[in-house]
Amino acid sequence: MALSKTLYKAIFRRSSTFAVAIVVSAVFFERVFDQGGDALFEYLNRGKLWKHIKHNYTEKTGD
Repeated sequence: MALSKTLYKAIFRRSSTFAVAIVVSAVFFERVFDQGGDALFEYLNRGKLWKHIKHNYTEKTGD
């Protein structure tokens, strides 16, 4: 009960703070979802991506 009252007073009482909370939540969710998707893609395709096999096709330059 105390959590819901605090949440109401902090976010839901005013439309402007509610809108800001929605925008911030959407941006945060998008970042987490995007990074999670990229991590899953790299996990499922490990050993097949260019950054994993690049050393097989490039020469080391050095003296």
